[in-house]
Amino acid sequence: MKDQLTDYISSQYGSLPEKLWSKYPNYVVFRHNSNRKWFAIIMDVPYYKLGIDSDKIVNIINVKTENLLFRDLLLSKKGYFKAYHMNKEKWISILLDGSVPFEEICDLLNGSYNLTK
Repeated sequence: MKDQLTDYISSQYGSLPEKLWSKYPNYVVFRHNSNRKWFAIIMDVPYYKLGIDSDKIVNIINVKTENLLFRDLLLSKKGYFKAYHMNKEKWISILLDGSVPFEEICDLLNGSYNLTK
């Protein structure tokens, strides 16, 4: 799903993945071309970083959301977590293991893109 989302972001927003850290070669950031603000980051992290008892690596995407009630509703659903390595009040992490449908992630990406314009 990581490749599918990268293709979607590139075609929808014209934002290409940026690898900012040599220590984390699989982390890719997506920014607005105009203001350079991030609207998404895709990372591979061990499940335990999300509070799940496993060392297995999983891809996640972080997106921004401003509505706390909506964020809390998402966090009650399978596949959603408080943001790993971001502001946990305004960002959420979404598993890219198929537990959240692609179209739902795209809707949240659209919201994150608009919030960070």
